[in-house]
Amino acid sequence: MSVYQKTKEEVLQECEASRSGLTAQQVDQRREKYGYNELVEGKKKPIFVIFLEQFKDFLVLILIVAAVVSIALGDIESAAVILAVIVMNAILGTVQQIKAEHSLESLKKISMPTAKVLRDGKTVVISSREVTVGDVVFLEAGDSVCADGRILENASLKINESALTGESLNVEKEDRVIEGEVPLGDRKNMVFSGSFLVTSIGMDTEVGKIAQLLKSASEKKTPLQENLDDFGKKLAVLILVICAVVFGMNVFRGGEIMDAFLFAVALAVAAIPEALSSIVTIVLAFSTQKMVRENAIIRKLQAVEGLGSVSIICSDKTGTLTQNKMTVQKSYFGGEIHEDADVNFESGVAKKLLHAAVLCSDAVIAEDGKEIGDPTEVALIAMAAKHGHDWAQIRRDETRVGEIPFDSDRKLMSTVNRCGGETVFYTKGAVDVLLGRTISIDTGSEVRPITEDDRAAIQRANETFSENGLRVLAFAAKTVSADMTGTLDTDEENGLTFLGLIAMMDPPREESKEAVAKCIQAGIRPIMITGDHKVTAAAIAREIGILQEGTHAVEGSEIDRMSDEELRQAVPEISVYARVSPEHKIRIVRAWQDRGNIVAMTGDGVNDAPALKQANIGVAMGITGTEVAKDAASMVLTDDNFATIVKAVENGRNVYANIKKSIKFLLSGNTAGILSVLYASIMALPVPFAAVHLLFINLLTDSLPAISLGLDPHTSEVMKEKPRPKDEPILTRDFLTGLLIEGAVITLNTMTAFHVGLHYGASMAAGAAAVGSTMAFATLCLSRLMHGFNSKADHPVIFTKEMFNNKYLNISFLVGFLLLSAVLLLPPLEPLFQAATLTPMLYGVIIVCAAMNVVEIQIIKAIRTHLRKRRK
Repeated sequence: MSVYQKTKEEVLQECEASRSGLTAQQVDQRREKYGYNELVEGKKKPIFVIFLEQFKDFLVLILIVAAVVSIALGDIESAAVILAVIVMNAILGTVQQIKAEHSLESLKKISMPTAKVLRDGKTVVISSREVTVGDVVFLEAGDSVCADGRILENASLKINESALTGESLNVEKEDRVIEGEVPLGDRKNMVFSGSFLVTSIGMDTEVGKIAQLLKSASEKKTPLQENLDDFGKKLAVLILVICAVVFGMNVFRGGEIMDAFLFAVALAVAAIPEALSSIVTIVLAFSTQKMVRENAIIRKLQAVEGLGSVSIICSDKTGTLTQNKMTVQKSYFGGEIHEDADVNFESGVAKKLLHAAVLCSDAVIAEDGKEIGDPTEVALIAMAAKHGHDWAQIRRDETRVGEIPFDSDRKLMSTVNRCGGETVFYTKGAVDVLLGRTISIDTGSEVRPITEDDRAAIQRANETFSENGLRVLAFAAKTVSADMTGTLDTDEENGLTFLGLIAMMDPPREESKEAVAKCIQAGIRPIMITGDHKVTAAAIAREIGILQEGTHAVEGSEIDRMSDEELRQAVPEISVYARVSPEHKIRIVRAWQDRGNIVAMTGDGVNDAPALKQANIGVAMGITGTEVAKDAASMVLTDDNFATIVKAVENGRNVYANIKKSIKFLLSGNTAGILSVLYASIMALPVPFAAVHLLFINLLTDSLPAISLGLDPHTSEVMKEKPRPKDEPILTRDFLTGLLIEGAVITLNTMTAFHVGLHYGASMAAGAAAVGSTMAFATLCLSRLMHGFNSKADHPVIFTKEMFNNKYLNISFLVGFLLLSAVLLLPPLEPLFQAATLTPMLYGVIIVCAAMNVVEIQIIKAIRTHLRKRRK
């Protein structure tokens, strides 16, 4: 049996405790047995270990080998450039990773720094860390709780457990035994850390269990990370094979082994897009700045792309899809149901109902707008204010002179107010309880004895409200004698006149419905996961479009009865999960992940943190979110607006599309370099590029256009597409075909310039090989700079605004062109970059051959676009 299922005496006996508290000796014994009341944190990796882990990538290892070989062969310049790029990438990766998870540290902050406990029969204040099992702890208004415990005595105790359970309303506590298994939110004889004989401390508390879940929840790589890892390994193997072939052919043709080997190393460096990880990091970093302006803070760079590929968003209800603020929706009086917006509270029974709601409550709204009190009572006085009534003036005019406080057994609250020369007794509470105490009804036109038909009509209205997820309060009144003051006997709560019902709920955010619709349009399935009751959750989900035809709502207890396989089979038909625990949330996320989905989880409470971490992308609320949720998440919404996620999805999809542009640009250019070398080797021609040429192209003139393509302007067209499949590689057939075609076109024009250089160079001082090599180098370099404009889209962009709408690409082309011009035209740089002096005619050939790439590739794109449309 759990603690909440046992009597107080049984719990005291089990904990070997008494109502007079523990003795100093008992405390020492329990300290040895249970330890301190604190959360255990896992050992963190040292920074140097994180730094070294950045070198595990297969492509990086190849580059390290290339650098070592270059040093051994005396090519110090090449080695220095390679190592500089590798170290820069490692530093960037380390900086991102050491912004690590502080989830457990944040969980520690939840614990109250001090607690009032009974020790040796005396009340003492101790550090919450010192609290142990068996301690009797005193709670007062405003206190936070430092451990889990069983309530021994209480008087009208209410605790806000929304951070732990997800339920927005304060929980009314009681000390009776609860029979059977019930969810966390319904264990009303228990208090939990973060919200009593102490029954659990530290890692054994409910918050401690969440901490354990956080440690066990595995962080997922985004699809881009997984794709790049897989892609990098395949690319590395292919490049090594090509380099081995080139090396073998050069040796076979009689070349020096060391020269052939050095060139093969240079070719490997040129072919490997070592700047790719830096480019991805920079593009993601720029995207995070854009998203900050749109109220989304990215804690982990890869989350930008990952969010753009999600197919499931599991969202918390309270404070995420809803306003986390109870609001009056409807009322019932005079035999009719009224929409709140349509009610006139100026006279008759409507005015009496409004006065009862204001006077029979203790909530206030401060001058600064801060709401103080029970959320349902705050909703009542907010209703009055909304309809132009000064609730504070009503209370001043109708002074309270007596009261009977709310009690969970009675489910009623009553006040006595002096209204001019009349004294009125107001009562509010549960519908069924209050109806049993009424003898008459105010219909608006008269006050008459209440009939069974009246009661049936009231019950029907109550059922209608409840079915729509509304929380209902009933109100009644009676005139009493002027001497009825002070704290009264509950027997007075009889002989009442029924006034009406007021129904309220935590309403959806205004933008939630539109945001959900956009998610569905973009092929994303929204799921509601909440600690609230099933009826309430289903009503909200139905209103905003999450709960649709063919899907239904379930409670956590139903999930408990399912195996992991059964849950995996069931999740497509379930849109709403109510009364769930942190364990349930993780199981739901895993079930969707096991079905091959990319899952995002939104939330704000401590109870959401493990699932936020388990999800592919965790999204926390910035305003209402706990520090634990924020630290466990990949992204934080500063406006707590579900609609912001839709903007983030659009950004993420655009980021992925732009990164693919960068990858295609880099690889098509690298392909051209490799094909050019293979062509020269097969045709027994001189080597078309010096090693320094390849390094210049790859590390200087390629990087800027690639980064610029990653910053290409975003388009809303991406939201008309479905999320890409989880297992879809970067190198799809269409992507690979386009890459090879573009690489071949650049190769054709580069080799054309190479042959022109060999022909005319035979009569020049530098010689045919030097001139041909310079022509090939310059043409390939300029071609790749121009190819940046080709890479902006899969469709033709020439003669459109899209061609030059990326200012970063325009600047990078200009910078690259100036660098190339400096190498070709400045005499001091010629020997450093092994460039021969060319004639004006040969410069013209370079420009024409490079420009032809744009014309030819744009024509090919037009043809391929036409063929794709015909296939559709």
